[in-house]
Amino acid sequence: MKNYWTPIQSRDLGWEQKPVKGELRQQKEPGMDRRTFGLAAAAASLTVAGCSPAPETGKFQTYRGPKVTSIVVNKGARKMYLMHNDRVLRKYKVDLGFAPLGHKAVEGDGRTPEGAYRINRRNPNSSFYLSIGISYPNAQDVAKARAMGKSPGGEIFIHGEPVRQKDRDRAARVRDWTLGCIAVKNHEMEEIYAMVPNGVPIFLRA
Repeated sequence: MKNYWTPIQSRDLGWEQKPVKGELRQQKEPGMDRRTFGLAAAAASLTVAGCSPAPETGKFQTYRGPKVTSIVVNKGARKMYLMHNDRVLRKYKVDLGFAPLGHKAVEGDGRTPEGAYRINRRNPNSSFYLSIGISYPNAQDVAKARAMGKSPGGEIFIHGEPVRQKDRDRAARVRDWTLGCIAVKNHEMEEIYAMVPNGVPIFLRA
């Protein structure tokens, strides 16, 4: 069983932690400010489902630490944060869609959504290792796309690396290689899959 992490507490939320022996290291994140994490703190009032233990075999891990109450994604900094109220539990470097600037508007535009959504599903047999789904599109997204006579698209996930070797080799060479999803390394996706239950709010900022 892995040794999970003692959460970090900081007034400016500029802390990084290591997953060993509770060691903490202070580091200010570029592009992250009180406004960014204000979204996550607001999410603390939302009720989310508890995280059931996963089998301790293969890629499925068990997490018994503080509940993840929200996820914050800073697209500009290519960083994703798992939050417990206003504390950072874990952070990751991410890749985005192949056209990452701006909010996703229509199917095929290669953009990663911006705004407030929820984690609403998971796929243990994803084509991109493990994956958890984001509730894009919402009603507003659908209405805007239909006004343009187009589909808003969907199937936006946080996921690991591609399963196919050819696709994995390409992802290793190219930054922002997804079709609009948020990608992390496989070992990181194992942590996220164990830590984040369905129902958790996710806030994606430009």
